[in-house]
Amino acid sequence: MGAIRPTLVKTVARQVYEDYEQHLSKDFEHNKAIVNKVIPDASKKLRNLVTGYVTTYWKTKKIPRKRKETEVEDFSI
Repeated sequence: MGAIRPTLVKTVARQVYEDYEQHLSKDFEHNKAIVNKVIPDASKKLRNLVTGYVTTYWKTKKIPRKRKETEVEDFSI
């Protein structure tokens, strides 16, 4: 199970992602510098939470997942 993040973290992270998508990457430290420029007045903990969510969100949007192909049995009568 993953960490449950507050709504504030998710909304801010999604806004940062939408506005700065072309500048973001899968590297946490790179994204941390961008988030620090966008919201400099936030606390260190909040910036790290937002950066972590942005990085995870980027990975889920950019890297395609492999789907398991399950066989479906034919239940014809």
